[in-house]
Amino acid sequence: MFDRILLPMDRSAVAECVLPHAVAVARAFEPQVSLVHVMDQPQGANWHRAVDPLNWQIRKAETESYLGDLALRLQNTGLRTERQILEGSAAEQIVEFSRKTGTPLIMISSHGQSGLSGWNVSSVVLKVILRAYTSIMIVRAYQPTPTDMTGLHYRRILVPIDGSQRAEYVLPMASTLARFHDAQILLAHVVKRPELPRRTPPSRADVELADRLVERNRTEAVQYLDDLRSQLSGEVQAHVFVSNHVAATLHELVEQERIDLVVLSAHGHSGLTQWPYGSVVISFIAFGTTPVLIVQDLSQDEIQPSLAEIAAKERWKPITHDPSVLSGTQLFASPSSALSRSNAVVAVQTRPYTPLSL
Repeated sequence: MFDRILLPMDRSAVAECVLPHAVAVARAFEPQVSLVHVMDQPQGANWHRAVDPLNWQIRKAETESYLGDLALRLQNTGLRTERQILEGSAAEQIVEFSRKTGTPLIMISSHGQSGLSGWNVSSVVLKVILRAYTSIMIVRAYQPTPTDMTGLHYRRILVPIDGSQRAEYVLPMASTLARFHDAQILLAHVVKRPELPRRTPPSRADVELADRLVERNRTEAVQYLDDLRSQLSGEVQAHVFVSNHVAATLHELVEQERIDLVVLSAHGHSGLTQWPYGSVVISFIAFGTTPVLIVQDLSQDEIQPSLAEIAAKERWKPITHDPSVLSGTQLFASPSSALSRSNAVVAVQTRPYTPLSL
């Protein structure tokens, strides 16, 4: 499951809001926790200026001391830690380190050294989310966090389920967290009303057909969630809603039920594997207000790189010198690694439920 957790830390108090959540999650899964700091290179118009080596070494020593203090605080809660200082662009180095080590989970604050802003996540965090191709947990830096490292406990965990096996991929993780924290799991399914795009108002027959379809899907969803509940331990509630907008309904449920943590799969039954996330997940990244654990159901190789990513790789492809000079030596090499996934702890077997549509 989660045998390693990566915590990117930029030495800001804002980024440290992730620490109590890291303890709450790590104590349930008992992983190795990697504390990572990226020392960024000068950028912008003065990028060509030489870096003061003395100042660089002072910064590095301060960073080593900072990570050492964080590691000690986490070790005092019973966690196993390691420290790593990287150099370069923050987002790129975090993604590269995650892929190279096969890290199954990155836990990251929505904001860091640049401070809070009107954006729900900072630009660096968004880059990591979109390119890491692994499970991500986002902690909202603008929400209050306990000062005690062990004082955070999840009480109500929301698990959106759309009837697909992809959505069920999160159940082992949600169940493990709920069992450790003695939390309640809320399974939620939204039956979407069928769209009737036409220039004139729908006829009575159209409306009746849509209503029958909604009722058919609602009945199937209720039975499906009942089957899931019977196979999960602990306190589990099931909610079925009928709505025109799936994401909006789930966001409202988070507020109404005072959810502590949202756990959802990166893709559902309608999600396309050419992108790292489906539309509902994107809405929680961009507009969610509570901590969200996004479990990536695809391996790195299954997600198609974007055109921008392909173009960047083409621009920086390995350079080979003349054989008579350096015999094929490459100045740049792009490391490759495959994400490894362990077997799920909780096996949930249900009859797949696929909503009918017009």
